[in-house]
Amino acid sequence: MSWSMGEVCRLSGVTSRTLRHYHHVGLLIPESTGPGGLRRYGERELRRLQRVLVMRELGLGLADIRRVLDSQQDEAEALRQHLCDLEAERDRLSVLVDTVRRTVDTLEGSDVTSRPEELFDGFDTAHYSERARVEWPRQWERAREAMASVDGERMRAEAAEAMGRMAALLRAGTPVAAPSVQAEIEVHYRQVCVMWTPDADAFAHLGRVYAEDGPWREVYESVTPGLADYQREAMEVFAEQLREGA
Repeated sequence: MSWSMGEVCRLSGVTSRTLRHYHHVGLLIPESTGPGGLRRYGERELRRLQRVLVMRELGLGLADIRRVLDSQQDEAEALRQHLCDLEAERDRLSVLVDTVRRTVDTLEGSDVTSRPEELFDGFDTAHYSERARVEWPRQWERAREAMASVDGERMRAEAAEAMGRMAALLRAGTPVAAPSVQAEIEVHYRQVCVMWTPDADAFAHLGRVYAEDGPWREVYESVTPGLADYQREAMEVFAEQLREGA
């Protein structure tokens, strides 16, 4: 049995443009291509598409997904591994949901209290660590060495307290260029400098990482909605001051 591209789109929720791109990059080759380029997909291709979508949900890029798929011959064993990965991600997200709920309860004045380090329960930094290792290898190595001598619990507590102060400034409507906000950002900059010294562009980029979709944004937004973007904008102002002082 086979399905047309339109049927596969309806079944999977994937757009025809995405399917054509997957074909173009060799990730998902149709079972057959008829007159006028009409693509048809069989059960094997649907299972491969399922695996592609699973790995996309787990955060893998298309090149990595293709390498995984092309290197694995046993579909059942591969799916069992995907299942384990999904269950681990489900458990991590469950912890993160509880973390955010505790923070919300605390902010709303309930009797639930959170220790600072609990703010980061369920937070997965592996993605950011690997990204930094690839994009900034020397800085990553310096940070890794510095972290070996840092009190992790104290560092998390200080980060949580800093987020709380920034949240208070946001709720008060304080402009990001205000001295009180920039003083907080300077403290954050000096904390980063314990591990590596970013230039203006790198520090502004770090602010954008905090604000992009992902675990960092989830943590900031769990403290106060809008805090991730507020932090990013304040760091951009500080970065501009670094450029002017260079």
